[in-house]
Amino acid sequence: MVILHEYPLSMVEHSGFHRFMGTAQPLFKIPSRNTLKSDILEIYDYEKGKLKGLLEKNKGRIALTTDMWTSHNQRKGFISITAYFVDNSWTLQSRIIRFIYVPCPHTSEMLDDVMMECLHDWNIEHKLSTLTVDNCSTNNAMIRILLEMLYDVSLLLNGDMFHMRCSAHILNLIVRDGLDVISDCIERIRSSVSYWTSSPKREEKELRL
Repeated sequence: MVILHEYPLSMVEHSGFHRFMGTAQPLFKIPSRNTLKSDILEIYDYEKGKLKGLLEKNKGRIALTTDMWTSHNQRKGFISITAYFVDNSWTLQSRIIRFIYVPCPHTSEMLDDVMMECLHDWNIEHKLSTLTVDNCSTNNAMIRILLEMLYDVSLLLNGDMFHMRCSAHILNLIVRDGLDVISDCIERIRSSVSYWTSSPKREEKELRL
């Protein structure tokens, strides 16, 4: 339940939760926060082992996507890496294989270290097909460093198709640039809508009509 709904570990210490469990099943012994944490890590290790076995048995290539995420409250940067592959039953699979805090500064060398550590951890550097990243200069430099470190790996077309740019991010940049061009017009429309929907003068005019 905690993993599925991302509840805080401190939930097991809440008095309301204790009263609820006491009513639902008085004989149930609520675990401590530390016990809950160790149980979650044990489940993680078990699921990671299953996924590693699946990746090792898979005979096809693995495509990766990566994205940077910054928490709003702590302003810390995290990177997520997702693997996509077609299993031996010809079913498309996607798994998040890494979600980790990345200390500042978020340089290309730092991102490359995180990526290589992930590849070695899952032992998939020899099965890569493509890596899809956002269209920014840091990622471009990271890809160049990564290709130099993977020079002895049998990449498709010698790595010419390894770097894939995220089309959704490119479209987002295009739309934002277009909105910047017509920002004055948009602001006038917003002001007009705001006036006609909330202005007392508009309400007085409607009453007179």
